[in-house]
Amino acid sequence: MTFAATVLTLYPEMFPGPLGVSLAGRAMADGKWSLDAVQIRDFATDKHRTVDDTPAGGGAGMVLRADVLAAAIDASVAPGIPLLAMTPRGKPLTQARVRSLAAGPGVAILCGRFEGFDERLFEAREIEPVSIGDYVLSGGEVGALVLLDACVRLLPGVMGAASSGDEESFESGLLEYPHYTRPQMWEGRSIPEVLRSGDHAKIAAWRKSQAEIITRSRRPDLWERHIGARVQPPSGARHEEEE
Repeated sequence: MTFAATVLTLYPEMFPGPLGVSLAGRAMADGKWSLDAVQIRDFATDKHRTVDDTPAGGGAGMVLRADVLAAAIDASVAPGIPLLAMTPRGKPLTQARVRSLAAGPGVAILCGRFEGFDERLFEAREIEPVSIGDYVLSGGEVGALVLLDACVRLLPGVMGAASSGDEESFESGLLEYPHYTRPQMWEGRSIPEVLRSGDHAKIAAWRKSQAEIITRSRRPDLWERHIGARVQPPSGARHEEEE
């Protein structure tokens, strides 16, 4: 089954962009996924193809119109396909959400511009607001590229071995351990001895320890979640005093 991606945007020429090369590009050429970039302006009803208007209540900038966007969604998004809107007001994108999307039939992505969307659109259509970080971009297209790249690399056969992504950052709740390769000595710095020992148990223990150290120092938020997940009782477990 081909993973079908639909992007609703004011700039369809931005796609496939970087998704047309490397792993994603080869996967698209092989038919593992498809991409349809839909021009939102095609659903405007006036001669100027207007998609935005001034904010109700006043203020700077322009707001994307709910009627035009809804028309684009209704004509372009197939039933059962999750629809995500790229917006800094959205829920942070996680590797777990990416995996769930990649396991499905596809995804539709609505790219914001200007001051954002008329809020009534989220009330009238089933849309999941998503953010790729705590910063503001010129539009949602770059975020859509990020989301699609994260999904496509997880599709069967794209990365080669099915286990290729199992130990990457965020898969286990930790950042990934450090990597090394030849030459063994570079600018006076050597590959850690344990990685040259051939002892797989020691190597695995070292990598786990390094992942924990790096996560604790660089992403204390992830570390706190990781620790919290480890101490959670099994599902359905009951405390003695509740019995």
